[in-house]
Amino acid sequence: MNLSDIKALDQAHFLGVFGERCPVCFTRGEGSTLYDQDGKAYTDLFAGIAVNALGYNHPVVTGALIAQVQSGVLHTSNLYYVAPQAELAQLLCENTFADRVFFSNSGAEANEGAMKLACKYFYAKGENRYKIISADHSFHGRTLATVAATGHDYYQAPYRPLLPKGLFQIPYNDLNALKAAIDEETAAVLLEPMQGEGGVTPADKAYLEAVRALCDEKGILLIFDEVQTGVCRTGSLYMYEQYGVTPDILTSAKGLGCGVAIGAILATEKVASAIAIGDHGSTFGGNTLACAVSLAAMRELIGGNYCAAAKEKGAYLTAALKAIESDQIIEVRGAGLLIGIQLAADFPAGALMKKLLAKGFICGTAAGNVLRLAPPLIITTEEMDAFVSALKQELQ
Repeated sequence: MNLSDIKALDQAHFLGVFGERCPVCFTRGEGSTLYDQDGKAYTDLFAGIAVNALGYNHPVVTGALIAQVQSGVLHTSNLYYVAPQAELAQLLCENTFADRVFFSNSGAEANEGAMKLACKYFYAKGENRYKIISADHSFHGRTLATVAATGHDYYQAPYRPLLPKGLFQIPYNDLNALKAAIDEETAAVLLEPMQGEGGVTPADKAYLEAVRALCDEKGILLIFDEVQTGVCRTGSLYMYEQYGVTPDILTSAKGLGCGVAIGAILATEKVASAIAIGDHGSTFGGNTLACAVSLAAMRELIGGNYCAAAKEKGAYLTAALKAIESDQIIEVRGAGLLIGIQLAADFPAGALMKKLLAKGFICGTAAGNVLRLAPPLIITTEEMDAFVSALKQELQ
């Protein structure tokens, strides 16, 4: 099928949640390069929205996929022990603050599970705490519960009154607002260390430190959503390490599977001990295929020092972007290889993204008229230089 045929089928039969998509269909990938149906090459600076941390056709990921598929065992259910699931849980616990892990199919599922875990923790203690405080401009998923936790009115408006009750937002990086919002029914504070969809906006270090202290003082749990900031992307395995602030619960997804759908809830033993048999579950979560690929990918990412690579490459790309002389760039911010280019109000990020795509460069956008970059961690200096050169041309 050609692109027109695919587009016609999509418009006729697919639920119209994505509207008019970018006019390209990718059929092959290698490294940081994708190829469309006509063989045109595109340098990817978005990695499937921060998913393909090791790029395309990486031998570790491809090898793990092939080996598991050829074994004939893709899924057996959680009624039985799953070896790569157990090994992946061990690997994550050994390299983070966590004592326990639960695997889901997505970041939204992980966030919903994290909120359930927080509520069950207090239920088990006999305390009536159920409220979850999150931040304006946050993004935590598209299920009803995670939409209620997401701080964007345009996501929430069609689904009001929101379910479940007790989820509401306050300004990001505003400690006084948090203090005012907390009451005796507050169970947890849910924050992204750096808001991705919300504009690639980092939290202030002093703010997160104060939030941790306030949660300890009030007996409230702290949940970090690291679906986008985790898995080496920002220069450490998870971004909480850079702040020196440890959560009680952390959620992960995206880069965790390097293209295969998987999410995770990481928690301390204190919190996880509240869970009883039957309190949570998943048919597909933690399936053999997803865990086998994630285990191989995470071993490569941790053992291959990709955190340092993301930090160094991110610093190089950020410096190159800041050196561009253009009135259209207001600010360049982010950490590691998650970078936001704040553009002038009269220079739409979406239009710029399409122009760059036509030149063979894939990037994304974020709220607040931001061009968002989250390339594979294997991206080369030459590829970054070529992108910066193309961006300069479009900004003239």
